Amino acid sequence: MAWFRKASLVMVSVGMIAVAGCSSMGKSATKGPTVFQTQEEGGFNPFRLRGGAGKAAEGAAIGVNSFLWRASLDTLSFMPLASADPYGGVIITDWYTSPEKPDERFKATVYILDARLRADGLNVAIFKQVKDATGAWADAATAGQTETDIENAILTRARQLRLSTVNGKN
Repeated sequence: MAWFRKASLVMVSVGMIAVAGCSSMGKSATKGPTVFQTQEEGGFNPFRLRGGAGKAAEGAAIGVNSFLWRASLDTLSFMPLASADPYGGVIITDWYTSPEKPDERFKATVYILDARLRADGLNVAIFKQVKDATGAWADAATAGQTETDIENAILTRARQLRLSTVNGKN
């Protein structure tokens, strides 16, 4: 039943973020229709959108910081990716089992909440399961510091990406 509550909380959070992303808040309502790049114009590149390196694509701005987005993908690159939504700012990994501990596995969800590079614009949720005596996976508690450590690693990588862009090395 605890996993059901966690899953419900995650789904409600994702839904709230998706609904918030649909808000017009005066920005897009005055710009007219949104124009997205087509394949002939070089294809879609989420890293060229608002808040990130390079020139912003006209009308195709997303509401998350591209440095946080790239840093999150870099930091969690060792885990298999289940879902990534650059418009909503949600990255969900699939279960990862370390070769050193095959009886436990982890899953991560990263929420990028802001277009600015700020520590409070990022939220990480880590889920852990362990094998019980019958070989079935059961939910287990994670150390609270784990989520903070991953958030700090993502923020450090985002700052590195930002500095390399400012210094012209990117």
